Amino acid sequence: MSNLHQAYLSLGSNIDAEKNLPKAIELLGEVGKVAAVSSVWESESVGFDGPNFLNACVLFLTPLQPVELKEEIIRPIEAKLGRIRGSEKNAPRTIDIDIVLFDETPLNTEFWEYAFVIIPLAELIPDFVHPVGGEKLSRFAGQASVWIEKRADVVISAMAPRRD
Repeated sequence: MSNLHQAYLSLGSNIDAEKNLPKAIELLGEVGKVAAVSSVWESESVGFDGPNFLNACVLFLTPLQPVELKEEIIRPIEAKLGRIRGSEKNAPRTIDIDIVLFDETPLNTEFWEYAFVIIPLAELIPDFVHPVGGEKLSRFAGQASVWIEKRADVVISAMAPRRD
């Protein structure tokens, strides 16, 4: 793969999360290169009453542009893991994968408001400047005022190189 883009993806699950989060990363590794994976973090459900979420961020290298990445890789992985999209965008889900940063360009600044995105992302790129807050992610993450806890018992690592 040449001319690879750096896509930082935020992954979250609150339905069978201990299984679905690692499986999503495994599936990403089958279609591209997962170059780095954050720790897994547990946070409360936002915007909907439901079980706590497990969240992580990955650096995914891809030749695709964001729309292609979403349509050709992310949506099929979400579907394979049983993601059902309904009218309630914050409903419990098996997996949610969002592109938060693409070649150092933040996508959808709404994502950047949440500790469950910022804290795992700060592990991967601590010196990146938060697009809204204007501070390094490491500093911004250290000031989070919501409950979020590292789950050392859920270990996910970058998968083996892509099979051709």
